[in-house]
Amino acid sequence: MDIANASLLDEATAAAEAMNMSRRISKSDSNNYFVDQLCHPQTTAVLQTHAAPLELKIVLGNPLKDFAKQHCFGLLVQYPNTLGEVNDFHQLGRQAKERSALLTITTDLLSLVIHKAPADFGADMVIGNAQRFGIPMGYGGPHAAYFACKDKH
Repeated sequence: MDIANASLLDEATAAAEAMNMSRRISKSDSNNYFVDQLCHPQTTAVLQTHAAPLELKIVLGNPLKDFAKQHCFGLLVQYPNTLGEVNDFHQLGRQAKERSALLTITTDLLSLVIHKAPADFGADMVIGNAQRFGIPMGYGGPHAAYFACKDKH
């Protein structure tokens, strides 16, 4: 991605910021935000809490099967997902672009050593947790998140 920052609170907070940014820059008139049902549960919970006062609707589902049927301003997918599965999001990236929805991919930084870069899927934003590169788990948290995006955003 073109621009990156690591000063956010945690991955779930970064997801909420990505949802906000998607709503601000998307040309879609929808208030629906599609969230991969296999995102980490804490991320989904923060998104649902954050969306309620903004009158945004979180639509949970399988992005590879359900997104094409939705009208959303953006979507968030987990790569690898909370079960450790790695999906190919090339088609999803094309669908998002066709629908004026912004694609955010939340990922494990270390996994990207062996997996395709989210930008290859057409991601507008990439977020995640940087814990692997910082404070050990036993020392508490939350651990710093990162947020990266295209320069045009």
